[in-house]
Amino acid sequence: MHLLLRTLMLLVTSRRRAPLSLWGTSSMPLRVLPTDIDIAMHVNNGMYFSLMDLGRFDLMVRSGAWAKMRAKGWSPVVNLETITFRKSLTLWQAYTIETRVIGVDERAFYFEQRMVAGGEVYARAYIATRLVHAGQPVTNEEIFAEVGHPPVDLVLPEFLHRWREENALPSTRRPAPHAW
Repeated sequence: MHLLLRTLMLLVTSRRRAPLSLWGTSSMPLRVLPTDIDIAMHVNNGMYFSLMDLGRFDLMVRSGAWAKMRAKGWSPVVNLETITFRKSLTLWQAYTIETRVIGVDERAFYFEQRMVAGGEVYARAYIATRLVHAGQPVTNEEIFAEVGHPPVDLVLPEFLHRWREENALPSTRRPAPHAW
């Protein structure tokens, strides 16, 4: 809820920014706000993922993909994500969220996102996302028909294939019992 207003503002302001290809890179300037920090006075580890949502929205809006998705009733969902921290972003610090699609497989679109300040990477995340409609995945063929095909040189790095295989939970159509 704390990012709802910020997200709504972004959906409006991103339309005013220069258009991008979905296969390009979004660079979105931000500043660390009091609602982003924890008791240690730096961006809370969980907040990084929430802020990175804004970067993906910016890319989708500026590429025109967001309007096409919403017209179809498609919703984006995160399927798998991981992050590595290098430095802490602190209160009022200016930074950018750099966002790009780095590959696609039969199940997901993969984003690389970076928090960058002063020309240095502070955090980097990999996020696998899907589009769903009425609780069912949208196929790549349907997505590509709306937003275009990825460039031929956009090949998902092998380590992300392994990451997905090693970290995926069972399908929702299969049991996933809890047992330590």
